[in-house]
Amino acid sequence: MALKLETGTRLVVATHNPGKVKELIEILDGRFDLVSAGELNLPEPDETETTFVGNALLKARAAADASGLVALADDSGLSVKALDGAPGIFSARWAGPEKDFAMAMRKVEERLEEVGADDFSAWFTSALAVAWPHGPAVVVEGRVDGVLTFPPRGDKGFGYDPIFLPEGCDMTFGEMAPATKDGMSHRARAFEKLKAALL
Repeated sequence: MALKLETGTRLVVATHNPGKVKELIEILDGRFDLVSAGELNLPEPDETETTFVGNALLKARAAADASGLVALADDSGLSVKALDGAPGIFSARWAGPEKDFAMAMRKVEERLEEVGADDFSAWFTSALAVAWPHGPAVVVEGRVDGVLTFPPRGDKGFGYDPIFLPEGCDMTFGEMAPATKDGMSHRARAFEKLKAALL
């Protein structure tokens, strides 16, 4: 039997990050009844996998099994070519327990200075996983390439958005209107694949 998600299905979004919840709500365009893991006081599982896909699956399965709802999880991050793909799956952890992304962006800049980088190529990856309670799961991955720019620009978006210039653009994700970013982001590209698989 093909796995399908009906419009109006209640989904638990497996994150405690309000920015990520807001962006997913916008990308999903009101199609589902969303509640976050934070609102349900679900524990955050340790992200012990070594890939975005692995961590997205881990988080979706944990939220689905704990809540009894179909769960949607995103694991995403920034990878920098000159830093051998770092911070990658550790993107959130670079911001520390306080989720201080101003500090995380400074850390990226400092690491680039340390290695004497002249190539600021970078990319965002998003793995989206949907899991049914104690059942099957589907996972897809999207990516958007660009370059880093310093100092950070813009106060929209979240995370590393203010230092990321997507290919062919002169505005950072942090400067773009949400609808513009949602039309091209790694998360939007992953969701297009998810829609093809499930909707």
